[in-house]
Amino acid sequence: MSSQTIKELVERKSVRVFTKRKISKKNKNIIFEAAINAPTAGNMQLYSIIDVTDNEIKEKLSVYCDNQPFIRDAKMVLVFLADYQKWYEGFKYCGCKPRHPSYGDLQISTVDATIAAQNAVTAAWSLGIGSCYIGDIIERHDDVCKLLNLPNYAIPACMVVFGYPAKKQLLRNKSKRVNLEYTVFENKYHKLSKQDTKKMFIDKAPKGMYESWMKAFYKRKYNSDFSIEMSKSMKKYLKKYDE
Repeated sequence: MSSQTIKELVERKSVRVFTKRKISKKNKNIIFEAAINAPTAGNMQLYSIIDVTDNEIKEKLSVYCDNQPFIRDAKMVLVFLADYQKWYEGFKYCGCKPRHPSYGDLQISTVDATIAAQNAVTAAWSLGIGSCYIGDIIERHDDVCKLLNLPNYAIPACMVVFGYPAKKQLLRNKSKRVNLEYTVFENKYHKLSKQDTKKMFIDKAPKGMYESWMKAFYKRKYNSDFSIEMSKSMKKYLKKYDE
């Protein structure tokens, strides 16, 4: 029988509609404690978490993140930063002459921040609190960095919004994941054939509409305006680390 932890990991789903119930300070602290106890490279904790409690900032974030009002309505909004700024300053304050953080530093701090976010998400679900990752936090880089007063080497890795799920959110089915055979490869990467690629994705599409569904998904996600804008923003991110 699966443990309670595994059950919660498997059953957890994104929640975008919340009740008016507030998240208590006690439960927020439980979520924060879970986040900071996540695995971290070299025990450096290369991240910071911004707890957005100001309604005006929440409103602006909801606009910046592709005009999604449920962000504004969430009971807790956390921005997880890939943060090398603190260590960079720490090195300087102790007389070191650190190089400017570069691509490898950005990568490892982004991973640290994302692991911490997932710990927070899992802890919240165990408390009956739903959540949703907001990828659009990287879309309007300059606006977000100015709004949150971010220094050069602390940049948004992801944003997560939290709240108690509305009843319909709890009752709806979780989106289907692809089978393990298309995700877990032994020893070496296995490039899928056209036939296997269709087998991997076909259960996600309405029956008999695989190709039209894939083309619509391409337009809605991969080739969308917001996706292209996020790629442009990432170039701005990388310039800070291009030394």
